[in-house]
Amino acid sequence: MPIYRDKARGCLVFEFDRLIEGKRVRARKALPKSWSKAQADAYDRQESARLYALASGVERPQFLIEDAIAIYLKERTPDLKSGDNIQRELGMMMWAYKGKPIGALAEVCRDYVEKAFNEQTGEPLSAATKRNRIRYLTSACRWAWKRHGMHDRDPAERVIAPEVRNERRHFVDRAEMLAIARACRCKKSRAAIRIAFYSGMRLSEILEAERVGGMFVLDDTKNGEPRHVPMHPKIRAASKVAPRNKWNVSKEFKAAAVAVGMGHLRFHDLRHSAASAMINAKVDLYTVGAVLGHKSAASTKRYSHLATEAIRMALGEIGKKSPTQKKARVA
Repeated sequence: MPIYRDKARGCLVFEFDRLIEGKRVRARKALPKSWSKAQADAYDRQESARLYALASGVERPQFLIEDAIAIYLKERTPDLKSGDNIQRELGMMMWAYKGKPIGALAEVCRDYVEKAFNEQTGEPLSAATKRNRIRYLTSACRWAWKRHGMHDRDPAERVIAPEVRNERRHFVDRAEMLAIARACRCKKSRAAIRIAFYSGMRLSEILEAERVGGMFVLDDTKNGEPRHVPMHPKIRAASKVAPRNKWNVSKEFKAAAVAVGMGHLRFHDLRHSAASAMINAKVDLYTVGAVLGHKSAASTKRYSHLATEAIRMALGEIGKKSPTQKKARVA
């Protein structure tokens, strides 16, 4: 019988065993204990029809999202610098996609946006965190679709990721940076604070960079390309201080910022402050992006709202007469 009761498990079991077009097709599934015989029979009719269609080539197989992720983690992420992080982030989403077909990706992402929360604090995740995880998930499903035909169309075409307002609002000037540095008890962390402000480098880059001939040499950066950052004269002494552990520097920076009444700041805001200082000094966005190591102009655009004064000056040049231009007589 296709439906029978398993006394040991205390539930009904669906069993399918047929010879279809010369091929033996078998399937077995324990059904929920709360199901009645009528519910089990209805499932039997639906699942048996699906298995017949699948075996005879009428219906395409329904691949699961977790199948796509397994392929992506095996074939793609080993080549990515952030591969370990992607694997970890996708694992934290498993509750949302486990057992779901790849065709339901849009619904899975929508459900994740509504229900995802921080397991430690119990608060909803930030829009940026949700967006990043959804991007990893859609990348995995698209990889499986393009390279393995695991769906008949782009599974991510209806996915809507949360919008993130990414303008940088927290900036410090030189005096504020120095106040934080002086409040920091650790010499190594003080050096890192100064270097970040005068170079625009990320903390991880400061700790990993080689100091060679007045340059910070970065062989491996976030965007995957090497970079050489000239040393500002004001940090030549700080550059000679041996780097410290990343987490200790962040912790000590936060404590110092709190001590001087700027507890809202993160160490990474020093990088944004470097960008702000350059823009206020009329440095163009292209050059600012080159200093920060941005691979695309889109990353630098987040600072464009700071260039208001430069835009005002540029607009003021419209219609201005050249100093050598002679007045034309009006006929």
